[in-house]
Amino acid sequence: MPEAPATAEPAALRMLDAAEALIRRHGPAKATVVDVARALGMSHGNVYRHFPSKAALREAVVARWLHAVVEPLEPIVTGPEEAPARLARYIRTLAGLKRQKVLGDPELFAAYHLLAEEHRDAVAAHVATLRQHVATILRQGQAAGDWRVPDPDATAQLLLEATMRFHHPHLVREQAADETAPARLEALLALLVKGLGPA
Repeated sequence: MPEAPATAEPAALRMLDAAEALIRRHGPAKATVVDVARALGMSHGNVYRHFPSKAALREAVVARWLHAVVEPLEPIVTGPEEAPARLARYIRTLAGLKRQKVLGDPELFAAYHLLAEEHRDAVAAHVATLRQHVATILRQGQAAGDWRVPDPDATAQLLLEATMRFHHPHLVREQAADETAPARLEALLALLVKGLGPA
């Protein structure tokens, strides 16, 4: 897996910035080591020191893009609200972030989607992080006596699957014109959180 965006060296971050700018202007075909080196006015050997191949560079771009979704979710996991409220807010925020990514800049999303299709490991790691976050909130709620969940990891997977139409990029794009989506998500969240039941 590529280096986490928060821990990458400044030079590597500049290269990722350049790659993202190229993708925005010219599409994913320009996310190559040579193109990034040319954009930064350096030899491609400098880029290869951080990204040993075009595939590594492109995977790092995808991982960074997905990290931009995860980062605002992390404070919700450790926030001060009771677990039921945080669980609903986490999924609501996830849905809002994905909707913004998909519908806010459709052409850019299409370019990133093509790259993500090439790098399923980065996407799988992203989904695993979301599942881990939800499972953590479920464990916290169980410890506080909000509910009894025999298998928090399996339940987290089910919760994400149950709300998938609101945060899976393909499904969000298909329902772009559906103005009832936020209200339907709220109704579903109320049902799911209630369904976890008291301890």
